[in-house]
Amino acid sequence: MAFEDLLNDPVIQKYLHELVGPTGMPVAAAPPDGEVTDEELAEELGLELNDVRRALFILYENDLATYRRVRDEDSGWLTYLWTFHYDNIPENLQEEMYRLLEALEEREEYERTHEFYLCEVCSIRFEFGEAMDFGFECPECGSPLEAMDNDRLRDAMDQRIEALRDELNVDVTG
Repeated sequence: MAFEDLLNDPVIQKYLHELVGPTGMPVAAAPPDGEVTDEELAEELGLELNDVRRALFILYENDLATYRRVRDEDSGWLTYLWTFHYDNIPENLQEEMYRLLEALEEREEYERTHEFYLCEVCSIRFEFGEAMDFGFECPECGSPLEAMDNDRLRDAMDQRIEALRDELNVDVTG
């Protein structure tokens, strides 16, 4: 995928927005070619220097930017020259999808292996043991706790898990 295509992809735009937030998005959305200082970015984008530095550090933590330090011979000041590396984005997104799949699989198992009770007045859900401890009465309002059917939730999770497995080409042997 070409660099410009990456930046125009709505999934990648959302990914960058989730990483750096709205204040860092101008930094992430318009990476310059070659090296640039945080001061140059702040001036060019009309942003606070701290917001630019925060966004750059987040991009660095996610392997989307690197820097090199240059010491000024006269003043001794360090200058950080930043370079963007958005070719790592597809791999990062794939790792996120694997993490999501694992979390969904764990949650689906939890939903499948536990029995739940619901206070229909307060909309508070309890596991069987908690419901039993409360005598099947809501500790907030005293209403009776009703057995809860979580089949629709589990079905939705199963569909999402299946879609992620398909997209990631994950075979499940059971």
